[in-house]
Amino acid sequence: MAPPPAAKNLSEPSPEVHAPVKKRRVVKPKRKAVAAEHGDAHAGAHLASEAQQVRGVVETIVEANARYMKAHDKAYFERFAEHQSPRATVVTCSDSRVQTNAFHGDAVNDLFMVRDIGNQLATAEGSVEYGVRHLHTPLLIIIGHAACGAIKAASGDYGGLEPAIRKELSTIDIPKGIDPTNGALLNVNNQVETAIMTYAGEVEAGKLAVLGAFYDFRNDLKQGYGKLVITNLNGETDPAKIREMSRAGQFFKYSFMK
Repeated sequence: MAPPPAAKNLSEPSPEVHAPVKKRRVVKPKRKAVAAEHGDAHAGAHLASEAQQVRGVVETIVEANARYMKAHDKAYFERFAEHQSPRATVVTCSDSRVQTNAFHGDAVNDLFMVRDIGNQLATAEGSVEYGVRHLHTPLLIIIGHAACGAIKAASGDYGGLEPAIRKELSTIDIPKGIDPTNGALLNVNNQVETAIMTYAGEVEAGKLAVLGAFYDFRNDLKQGYGKLVITNLNGETDPAKIREMSRAGQFFKYSFMK
């Protein structure tokens, strides 16, 4: 088997996407001088509001867990009580709008989930490697999404953010000023390319497929609200070829493999 060639140029996002550039003006609110007692009252109301939010979230989680326990018997949990056997390692953004129930009916013990800002490998190397090389998942999926805050930040000036956040944004390699949707797609392409090179041994052995996708809850790609659009399959970004490879079940086919 011939060795993989030099890194493929994936500098362009999938061709069907040309989202308009939207510039938002950030206006800092003006602070007004108020009496001390008014300030204290405002602070008290704010704390009460936050306490209500926390209570609401905790109650939602506890109630949801109770329903989950009621819906699943002992046998359900015994299937994975001693070990996990996921079929895919999935790298998604930490964004609260991106959750597995959007693309999987029951991800328990099936998807090894890795989440970080910007759905990138550089800030989650150990977790991704564990999924690929210890759990031996035959599929690695990189999922970007619409309206990604990390992409918007990485394509602009993030010098004023906290050091830890700046560190993670610095590894997202996209041009400054790029449209956020195109930036998210380009980032997915970059992550797929990085994964192919990082796990070249598994790739060459036909043991790993790398898939890139875009979760479109804003319908930026005009394929439907909430659509998970496959934008990259093993480095191939042409939509027609991706569909052809998928239909033929060629999930381990790479361009350098003849």
